[in-house]
Amino acid sequence: MFLSNKVKQLQHLKILILDDNGSNVRILERMLQMAGYQQIHGMTDSREILHVYESYKPDLLLLDLSMPYMDGFEVMQLLRETIEEADYFPILIITAHSDQESRLRALELGARDFIGKPFNQSELLMRVGNLLELRQLYVELRKNNEELEQKVAEQTALWKETQMELVQRLGHVIEFRDEDTGFHIARMSHYSAALGRAAGLNEKAVELLLHASTLHDIGKIAIPDHILLKPGKLDPEEMEEMRAHALIGADMLKDSTTEMIQMAYTIALSHHEKWDGTGYPYGLKGEDIPLVARIVAVCDVYDALTSERPYKSAWSDEDALACILADSGKHFDPQLVEIFLRIFPEIQEIQRNYSTVEVVHQ
Repeated sequence: MFLSNKVKQLQHLKILILDDNGSNVRILERMLQMAGYQQIHGMTDSREILHVYESYKPDLLLLDLSMPYMDGFEVMQLLRETIEEADYFPILIITAHSDQESRLRALELGARDFIGKPFNQSELLMRVGNLLELRQLYVELRKNNEELEQKVAEQTALWKETQMELVQRLGHVIEFRDEDTGFHIARMSHYSAALGRAAGLNEKAVELLLHASTLHDIGKIAIPDHILLKPGKLDPEEMEEMRAHALIGADMLKDSTTEMIQMAYTIALSHHEKWDGTGYPYGLKGEDIPLVARIVAVCDVYDALTSERPYKSAWSDEDALACILADSGKHFDPQLVEIFLRIFPEIQEIQRNYSTVEVVHQ
């Protein structure tokens, strides 16, 4: 009763028999069929094992060791090179070989159990049932793991989407405070992503930069309206207070455990540093300034120049590029300026796309 119940649970699993002796194959097929197994495939030519394995996809292999063309050891070696290492594919060796050396070699190549010839039918069926039971448990565990991984992936994607949306909305809060910037943040972040990609950042870093750069001026939330919205030139005291937004923004973003906010912290703190060391807040120079901050510096200034403000008209593309080129090696990383000029058609396309219609980050 125990055996029949076990077989009932395992009868859908596929059994492959490989023995060069056709009589042995037929005997094994009959035994397994009488026990209740429904999917059994027998073969005698070991040279066909790879084709049959890949097309039949068995759950258990009953394998003879002594065969022409390819012996059982060679068959196991070939399957070992084909089957993924993490897969559990049981092989039951049915052989007249009983020496220790053959057994150890077979175990090393992937054999899970042995039964000698001539074999006892009850013992054979018990060993087959045990191996198929292990195979089924493995398959079920793998399926459960895949489902769990899928659920984790879905939750991670949802969390990431939520995080990105919150960052975008926070970026809009900054725009609403500084209402004359229009779609500055959207344009500047896409400029930054394009420049970062052209400068050699990988796609993960480019995506992080796209979103993290939207928070570059988050510190302006703390700047009083009479300074932030002043239509004319700031006096030295007001300028000093305005410059504090870099440190304020960094303080808002510090100590995060997420990569995007960590990058946003770096950008908020350092995007006003200058290549020649005359920037703020720390007067960093050259490559001491983080690359992502150097990228945002170019894109931020370009968009500020080409945007209309209460205290100035929008500059033409030609005038803005001339200004950036003049500041290459002073305000800006000269290599990034060169790349920016090279990808300028892409910059113009972004500028057109984000001129009057708001588009959510992709």
